[in-house]
Amino acid sequence: MADQMQWANALSTHHSLEAAVADVVQRAVSLLTAPADLGLVFISSAFTSEYSRLLPLLAEKLSVPVLIGCSGGGVIGTTVSGETQELEAEPAISLTLAHLPGVQVQVFHVVAEELPDLDSSPDAWLDLVGVPPYPTPQFILLSSSFASGINDLLQGLDFAYPGSVIVGGQASGGGMGGRVALFCKDDYGDLGQSLYREGTIGIALTGNIILETIVAQGCRPIGKPLQVTKADRNIILELDEQVPLIVLRDLIASLSEQERTLAQHSLFVGVAMDEFKLALQQGDFLIRGILGVDPTAGAIAIGDRVRPGQRLQFHLRDAQASAEDLELLLQSYQDQRNSEPSAAAALMFACLGRGEGLYGKPNFDSELFRRYIKDIPVGGFFCGGEIGPVGGRTFLHAYTSAFGICRQNQL
Repeated sequence: MADQMQWANALSTHHSLEAAVADVVQRAVSLLTAPADLGLVFISSAFTSEYSRLLPLLAEKLSVPVLIGCSGGGVIGTTVSGETQELEAEPAISLTLAHLPGVQVQVFHVVAEELPDLDSSPDAWLDLVGVPPYPTPQFILLSSSFASGINDLLQGLDFAYPGSVIVGGQASGGGMGGRVALFCKDDYGDLGQSLYREGTIGIALTGNIILETIVAQGCRPIGKPLQVTKADRNIILELDEQVPLIVLRDLIASLSEQERTLAQHSLFVGVAMDEFKLALQQGDFLIRGILGVDPTAGAIAIGDRVRPGQRLQFHLRDAQASAEDLELLLQSYQDQRNSEPSAAAALMFACLGRGEGLYGKPNFDSELFRRYIKDIPVGGFFCGGEIGPVGGRTFLHAYTSAFGICRQNQL
């Protein structure tokens, strides 16, 4: 088994940090038959006052050369019986360990002040993270907050590493303004053992590993696709040469009573990612929030830049739409991967706005995931923002469940 990729995850709900660390280390290590090359740890915000003790406690009990992790408003892991649990707002630690033969693991930490200008050459981004572009690396990123420059970083990585897959999430704390933490242990490089409050920690995986993603944005389209005919930055000034607010009011008037109620608090805009695709369907859009409207001008501001010529469609989000969206993506993934080596593990990055608050019951997304992709360890956390690709480019999302699925290359 030593030449095969192995992954393990352990979850602990001990209220004592020492007991929780001892529990996850013992169980995760016991599930591997070869030494771990990589660890990922997620700790719930119930332990906020003890973040500084996590790495020293892990170092006492766990021998792993590279480990990254962060805090979360909730954590996700695999129980002793093999079930995945999403634990929100209670003390918990999730530890994932991986034995990765034939895989090189490189760690980096960057802060917003270090980011090159977006018009810089790819070399500036390569120098920043210190990872060569070939063989193509796969990235897992954990970021502190919107102030970390994460949007610019994602754009720069897409530019410098074409073909790389990037997935991850933003650390979260307990409620608004809760302190977050990023954890890093790097025996191979310069980072050593560090607790960060800012920036982004990333690992680049190259060699005998494939990282695939499922990014479930949880929305369904309403109305028909519309073309932006006039825009300024993130403000839509014309849709199909009409006043946007009038177009939207007409659309809402055509909805059912239930949909009109939903539109009051769960209305979004989907921006089409493929300019040439004629028949747009659910999943073809990057979902963005509506930030506000200007009743005088009839303009609509959204959470991304728009330009004339782009197509968009209004969307609604609810539990049913979120469930159907994820199931559609899982079915498609399963249909396309039947002849390839099976998945070895998955990482789950779920929005704080999903979980029990959305579905009215726990473990919904993870149970649906396991229905399609069975018998693999799953670890992750509830994020302040989720990182994953849509339409071949990487974005920071909200209200999303992003999965990173790991497997070996086909030999």
